[in-house]
Amino acid sequence: MVNLSLYTVRAMVILDGDGNRLVAKYYSRGPHMQSYKTVKEQKKFESELFSKTRKSSGEVILYDGHTVLFKYVNDAHFYLVGDPEENELLLSAVLNGVVEAISLLLKHSVDKRNLLDNLDMVVLALDEAVDDGIALETDPNVIASNVSKRGVDTTDVLLSSLNEQVLFDVYKQAKEHFNFSMLK
Repeated sequence: MVNLSLYTVRAMVILDGDGNRLVAKYYSRGPHMQSYKTVKEQKKFESELFSKTRKSSGEVILYDGHTVLFKYVNDAHFYLVGDPEENELLLSAVLNGVVEAISLLLKHSVDKRNLLDNLDMVVLALDEAVDDGIALETDPNVIASNVSKRGVDTTDVLLSSLNEQVLFDVYKQAKEHFNFSMLK
């Protein structure tokens, strides 16, 4: 019998065209503890994974005891690492959702520079899709919407509504003074 678990994702990694890490999130909860505990082990895994998939035309490989799905967008390489017995369709839906959400957030200009310039939105998109190894969302529109909601600073909203109220009060007082002076 297969051990069913909500913990489906072991890692999400984004590398540049040279195999250098842009973003990496490794998850350690669930039935299997994290395989790559140190940054050195993670970077070694990432460089080996990049060299293995660099010229590959597929989207799924079994590598180092993990199911790895990958997708290339311009000079960014997106990887999702799962357990070997994990459902590839589920992992593919998560990866495609994240890539499409990031594409929406970056206005369809996904490249190394934009990913680094908007790293906060990229990390939030990863967090919206996967929380501690549990796939939460696969719909790119929902992921992008949740990330863009977080991007609005509540103090800015309060200040702008306060400024509008002050302007409205000034306008109202000026209108009353004008009407009063016209009546005299």
